Amino acid sequence: MPSGLHFARRLSVAAMSMFRSTPTLPAGFIPPCLPMTAPRPPSGAIWLHEIKHDGFRVIARTDGRRVRLYSRPGNDLTDRFPRIVESVARLPPCSIDGEAIACDDNGAPSFDLLRYRQRDDRVFLYAFDLIELHGEDRRRDPLERRKADLARLLADAWLPGLVFNGAIDGTEHDGAIVFAHACRLGLEGIVSKRKDSRYVCGRSPYWVKMKNPASQAVKREAEEDWGNRQWR
Repeated sequence: MPSGLHFARRLSVAAMSMFRSTPTLPAGFIPPCLPMTAPRPPSGAIWLHEIKHDGFRVIARTDGRRVRLYSRPGNDLTDRFPRIVESVARLPPCSIDGEAIACDDNGAPSFDLLRYRQRDDRVFLYAFDLIELHGEDRRRDPLERRKADLARLLADAWLPGLVFNGAIDGTEHDGAIVFAHACRLGLEGIVSKRKDSRYVCGRSPYWVKMKNPASQAVKREAEEDWGNRQWR
């Protein structure tokens, strides 16, 4: 066999192997919209400011028959959080974006309780966006409308596993004031989003986050980064 043809076939086999190893996203999963990091909170009437909680990002979806919970990269979390599943099952067909939270005995979010699976049966979802409703893709609608429809959807039923994560209007409070208040409360930070923003898969310049430097989340990330550097 000519050496050139032999090399080409080996390259083709290697390429196919790489293709087969590429993870396939599950049917029905929509990769979440992600905020970019900003040096300071934005100001102005065009913004909504949301509290950032220290939890797991979760996409909750029901087609009217069954419920699926997906992590940020698309892993199946359905069996892990029964309270969220039970609540989503009471909704019409929809996809909701939110953050799964476990609280300690004082009612404060605890990432360790979530990470070490100590209270999976009590984890609930702070729901902050509506991706689909009744089979209709809502991603092209402005954020302000999506959040209003999500608030109405969750208000129509008693849902212990779902809590609407509201927002502070930029016409009422400046982003810097909201962020300072979140820091005083010891929260992870805030995410500021343009009212007219669409829901895009991946990073969006119209969603920006600011983290409280004194929060447990930032301290944990710094410790993990330091530990990784020691092994490089």
